[in-house]
Amino acid sequence: MPLSAFLIPELKSELKATRTTLERIPSGHSNFKPHEKSTPLDKLAGHVAQLCSFGSSILTTPSFDFGVTRTVPLLFESSEQILAAFDTQAAQVEADLAATTDAAFEETWSLSFNNHPIFTGTRFAAYRAMFLNHLIHHRAQLGVYLRLLDAPVPATYGPSADDRMGF
Repeated sequence: MPLSAFLIPELKSELKATRTTLERIPSGHSNFKPHEKSTPLDKLAGHVAQLCSFGSSILTTPSFDFGVTRTVPLLFESSEQILAAFDTQAAQVEADLAATTDAAFEETWSLSFNNHPIFTGTRFAAYRAMFLNHLIHHRAQLGVYLRLLDAPVPATYGPSADDRMGF
């Protein structure tokens, strides 16, 4: 069985939890941030929604240079808008993961900024750390924002105070 077949159920689970978190972002708080050094809610939500496209880049290209490839940041405007963007990119990264061969996971993948190296390692390590763990990290940040805005925090790996999962 190819490695991607083992990874797809995990990806689907993380995407489902991420979508649920994005669904719960309350409107009217775009500029909210829990600390002066924190990212505003509209930018953080947009970043989370766009991370799947970065996952696709990891799975389908040999490298990515932030100084060369510019992406237009997505900002949260409405639940419908952010979820539509997320759903499109989530479907693409799932398809890209399904198409990734075991040999491709062993290939070198690099991340840089204006040709200055940030990361060089296997595509698998990049997929795991730069995409999946990155997605989980920022989703957790959104969970803190939800709590501080008194919006219901979804269950992810177990119950939350707002989602008891039947317990």
